[in-house]
Amino acid sequence: MILNSKIPEGKLEDKWRNYQIRSKLINPANKKKLNVIVVGTGLSGAGAAATLAELGYDVQCFCYQDSARRAHSVAAQGGINAAKNYQHDGDSVWRMFYDTLKGGDFRSREANVYRLAELSAPLIDHYVQQGVPFAREYGGVLVNRSFGGVQVQRTFYARGQTGQQLQLAAYSQLYKMINLNKVKMFPRSEMMDLVVIDGKAKGIIVRDLRNGEIKKYAADAVVLATGGYSRVFRLSTLAIGCNGSAIWKAHKRGAFFAGPSFTQIHPTALPQTSESQSKLTLMSESLRNDGRIWVPKQKADSRKANDIPEEDRDYYLERRYPGFGNLAPRDIASRAAKERIDAGYGVGRLKNAVYLDFKHAINTFGLQTIKDRYGNLFKMYLKITGIDAYKEPMQISPAAHFSMGGLWVDYELMTTIPGLYAVGECNFSDHGANRLGANSLLQASIDGYFVLPNTINNYLANALQEETVTIDHPQFEKVENEAKKRIQQILDVKGSKTVDHFHRALGEIMWQECAMSRNKKGLEQAIDKIKALKNEFWKDVRVTGHDKELNTELEKAYRLADFIELGILMCTDALQREESCGAHFREEYQTDEGEALRIDKDYSYVSAWEYNEGNFKLHKEQLQFENVTPTVRSYK
Repeated sequence: MILNSKIPEGKLEDKWRNYQIRSKLINPANKKKLNVIVVGTGLSGAGAAATLAELGYDVQCFCYQDSARRAHSVAAQGGINAAKNYQHDGDSVWRMFYDTLKGGDFRSREANVYRLAELSAPLIDHYVQQGVPFAREYGGVLVNRSFGGVQVQRTFYARGQTGQQLQLAAYSQLYKMINLNKVKMFPRSEMMDLVVIDGKAKGIIVRDLRNGEIKKYAADAVVLATGGYSRVFRLSTLAIGCNGSAIWKAHKRGAFFAGPSFTQIHPTALPQTSESQSKLTLMSESLRNDGRIWVPKQKADSRKANDIPEEDRDYYLERRYPGFGNLAPRDIASRAAKERIDAGYGVGRLKNAVYLDFKHAINTFGLQTIKDRYGNLFKMYLKITGIDAYKEPMQISPAAHFSMGGLWVDYELMTTIPGLYAVGECNFSDHGANRLGANSLLQASIDGYFVLPNTINNYLANALQEETVTIDHPQFEKVENEAKKRIQQILDVKGSKTVDHFHRALGEIMWQECAMSRNKKGLEQAIDKIKALKNEFWKDVRVTGHDKELNTELEKAYRLADFIELGILMCTDALQREESCGAHFREEYQTDEGEALRIDKDYSYVSAWEYNEGNFKLHKEQLQFENVTPTVRSYK
């Protein structure tokens, strides 16, 4: 299969405009005849559902949460990027494009990344019109701060709850359409499989999580907006319910999976404190604007942080990367923290953390300024740890976070299955091998509000000439029965070990062999171990209760079954890519200074994997750099 990315012709800055000029149009009367399914209600899903409904399409929207506004977009605290250059500090659309492309270690498409930067400025205006309370200067002008990997201030924020405020705005737009009967909302509903008829996505199979009923829904197109899959590591910054099942089911139905091993480790999470912990808490990267990261210069230093004098502190990011300091990109900051911890300089009860210190910022700007900027984050830290971070340093540690990989999509955000679109974090589109901070809310919002509503017309215009498919089509019953059978297979195992036992085992394998650093031997062993774990899972997992009730153990089990298969693909992808780039750090491929060694002549492509009955087959989308020259990614 040839991967057609559908990149428009013309100069880089003209491509999106050229695409829109040549796009097909559908008149309002015909849009009412077309139905679109949207799975997920985060910024990409809620934005897409609301905008498509506003355009006149009939929309069915699904989420597994009890309310659409509980989508995980609320957890992105720090901010959203936009190239408005309010500070006149040299920012521009081109600068943002280059920062994002470089931040991703030149493993993403120029055209998609430029569009992200180009649409960032109108997106902020869009949110302001929706009433998002962005922080403002005294005179009323919107204020910015910096995030990792850049030397300008382009991040707009609402204290430390930006994601929540953006999500509430998207939720309001979605529920306006629900109240106008333009969107039909299905909460507590989980997609179990994708229905493909004559090679095209025509619907989904859904489980009602309240009573276990399996239901069928048909549509002219399906949009997945289901977020990332870093819960494959078990301990992550993601909510417990976050999973990759929807995109994994689509992958098994024919959608290629791109860059699956490109998963981001966030440098500022709270450290793990016990084996029984089920998740980790994210502290916003925005804290790195004013906080300074350090470890003691003495190994296993038992002194309290405030008792360690300045001359005994190693501000290692400032020492190693003086050009960016504490705002070095996430992959670099996380690996640097891991190196210090592994070398014996870690702090905290388990010696698995580093310090994030605000003493100097408070002395420079004053306590009230720091409270105004980060007050809710400090309150959250106090509530979780019992420590007042205004008086002593926070303890932070790297943690699994964002998925740069996801379903392969073209410029239109359509997967390799016609009629199936993937938006937001569940596609691979914009971030390459590493995402810059504050670009996640941006990509999710732009995909949902601006890109998909302008690209889906090209597909749906042809759907008008096709016969409408209903749930009476035999393929719906076939896929429904397959979903029921899989659930029953899990219940019938009646083994002796819990789902959490298997997830903990998977997480340990993935964290050791396919997280911040990887090597050939470890990845080969990991694949064998996960395959053995898969066999054991299907022989010895025990799920209590039954399928005709609210059963969270059953939910965890069928999601974990997908995670196990996804883990094999992630390790396969990491093993195949014999270079280091971004978050993919192969120990065999590093510079003398311990930095990532990219090999452009052999690996300047997007890895797109076909499921192929579990015998994953690699397809390559060669990356063409016509406007920038990939360089050594240095933040010195």
